[in-house]
Amino acid sequence: MKPKSFRIPSPDLQIDFSIALVQIRRECLQEALCKTIKDMDIAGLDKELADFVPKKDMAILASRGLRGELLFPVPCLLTRNPKLLAYYRLLYGFSQKAFYGAEFGLAIFKPMEDRGLISKSNGESIPSLCHALSECASSLLKGVGEERLTKEFMDDLSLLTLGPQLRGGANVRKGTAGIVRIFESITGIVRESVVSSNRQCIEIKNAAGRRVLIEFSSDPDIMIREVMAEKRYRNIIAMEIKGGTDFSNIHNRIGEAEKSHQKARQAGFVECWTIVNVDKIDIDMAHRESPSTNRFYRISQTASGAGEEFKDFRSRIIALTGIPG
Repeated sequence: MKPKSFRIPSPDLQIDFSIALVQIRRECLQEALCKTIKDMDIAGLDKELADFVPKKDMAILASRGLRGELLFPVPCLLTRNPKLLAYYRLLYGFSQKAFYGAEFGLAIFKPMEDRGLISKSNGESIPSLCHALSECASSLLKGVGEERLTKEFMDDLSLLTLGPQLRGGANVRKGTAGIVRIFESITGIVRESVVSSNRQCIEIKNAAGRRVLIEFSSDPDIMIREVMAEKRYRNIIAMEIKGGTDFSNIHNRIGEAEKSHQKARQAGFVECWTIVNVDKIDIDMAHRESPSTNRFYRISQTASGAGEEFKDFRSRIIALTGIPG
């Protein structure tokens, strides 16, 4: 009996993560924290730690041979390196969405993490932020237990939060890349009728002399509308592009597309299309899970510029926009 062979995909995503991790360590993990402290006035740092951190917590850290700023932020530290806010957010286990969402009112501090930017509004509130974060840090210290507290353990906690963030970012990039490929495919189809174009919108003139807009959007991802009058449109096609390649998650992606298409239907779109980045898709199953979708296409086929699926996509774009074939 011939031995069964197996095919394991290339670990491209993990390779990308490893490259990103090197940069992130330099910017907002323990490596960045240590580098920042190296150039600071330690006496001033210690004074703020004494002001902002409960004495019993400082004693616990000292008993483990750890400095207070490994767990507790203070104003002089965040002022010196605003991006270290990400270090504490990751250490405490908060995603960016949760931390900077409306619930906590911390959105004004996001420029510190993203761009290292301190403004008048967020700068004045840094002491209050540190007090709030110190309470969170105390809860974390109590919850994990002092016996497990080491620099390595705290680094592990940060990485546990960082992993989903990196994967989420990778998924967003895949989704964006998929949208761009479809947008470029449409551009090629309507090229002879283009009046003007930029990175967000293509304006074409159809055979009836009417203006038709093909636009990047967020919900739906791409929409095609005919201009009827000033700020009045005939909504023609709403497209949801799902760029993820993980077949096991295809049901969730189609479900997301269905939610978007339901809103598109309410907005009066004539056609709703879902374009996926998974080649082996059960179309009957997909229609059951997204009954609002008129047509399902695959990115690989639609962006190829050839084949029956592309021909169908092309002919429908031409017919529905009313441009010469």
